[in-house]
Amino acid sequence: MKNNNKLVGKNVLITAGAQGIGESITRHFIDCGANVAIHYFSSADTANKLVEYAIFKGQKAVAISGDLTKEADAISMVQKTIESFGGLDILINNAGSLVARRLLGEMEAEFWHKVMDINLTSMMFVTKAAAPYLAKNEHSSIVNLASLAGRKGGHPGSLVYATSKGAILTYTRALSTELGPQGIRVNAVAPGLILGTSFHNTHTTKESAAETTAGIPIQRAGNAADVARAVLFLASEFDGFISGATLDINGGVYNM
Repeated sequence: MKNNNKLVGKNVLITAGAQGIGESITRHFIDCGANVAIHYFSSADTANKLVEYAIFKGQKAVAISGDLTKEADAISMVQKTIESFGGLDILINNAGSLVARRLLGEMEAEFWHKVMDINLTSMMFVTKAAAPYLAKNEHSSIVNLASLAGRKGGHPGSLVYATSKGAILTYTRALSTELGPQGIRVNAVAPGLILGTSFHNTHTTKESAAETTAGIPIQRAGNAADVARAVLFLASEFDGFISGATLDINGGVYNM
């Protein structure tokens, strides 16, 4: 990717930054000259390889493990980022999971809370811990990962996932109002069908993917790089006027 001068030397924290869309986001930031703190839960090998890649290119990088549904882990992750870089300019809230498909009649409170905690509560914990450091800069940026499911409701069995992602759209708008006076812009991206990731490899059948792709106006599914480029654009417009917005990345299958 061509270097984005606005990102050179910026300090970026990416949650779940070592797999799927998160890995692509991390690589794009590295290629644009940023220092990266790469949070991971189970992808230690990839996280360490990304650290090596950043250091090879002359930038700072650190891999940090943690369960972000635990506030102590979220706080510790942010503190380790600050210790490594001395500050924070950009937060990418990417961590999330569908976990499993479950219809309303099969829903248990424990499962409901688990998915909500992974997708939404963890985002609040991380943002709460990072916001004071982001506010120390004249311009900072947060990008939250939502989903087309948060717009449309998702496929059967994704009730709690879609609900949590829909909440992220509102969370983004509310947070942009609250943090705007501190010089922090807050935006989101809502990816549609993004193939080649563990998410869809696990939760989407080939037949379902083909059916969905057939309904996309540009006649192809998305890939992780499609999302990463959009995330970088929103994150890098430090002196821009975009805040509280959600950028839909779905090939035209749904817009509003």
